[in-house]
Amino acid sequence: MDFVPLSIAILTVSDTRTLETDTSGQTLVERLEAAGHRLADRRLVRDDRHVLRAVVAQWIADPAVQVVITTGGTGLTGRDSTPEALRPLFDKEIDGFGELFRMLSYEEIRTSTMQSRAVAGLTNGTVVFCLPGSTGACRLGWDRVIGPQLDARHKPCNLVELLPRFQESPS
Repeated sequence: MDFVPLSIAILTVSDTRTLETDTSGQTLVERLEAAGHRLADRRLVRDDRHVLRAVVAQWIADPAVQVVITTGGTGLTGRDSTPEALRPLFDKEIDGFGELFRMLSYEEIRTSTMQSRAVAGLTNGTVVFCLPGSTGACRLGWDRVIGPQLDARHKPCNLVELLPRFQESPS
């Protein structure tokens, strides 16, 4: 199978960063573009579950956006609300994403990985990945999990070949 460029939106969740200081979001943009994908949109919002959910809901309603990647808001503090904001939107959760991310993260940050609540899901035919806010976590998430799964040439299987089937109705 040939490479299939996807349209990917990036959302940074932060109360302190600006687009100019957002190294995590910029890392994701650089990696997706280097891989041959298209940046559909990029935004930065404060750590507010309603604002976050509204932005992602807008993107998943847009058939031109195939993938959403968020960075930030997956920790344990009171303001970290990305999983709570986005899980209600998921039609299906991709449990293996968080499990695999934490397994790989353990190699770098040891037991501190237990503080990550990285999650992913499918919603309205769109794949949504929620990564921690650190630049290292974004590099790890893209390089070792997301990037390969968004490459149609990755074997034995990948999410790209399944994209057309994500909106099938159960029989």
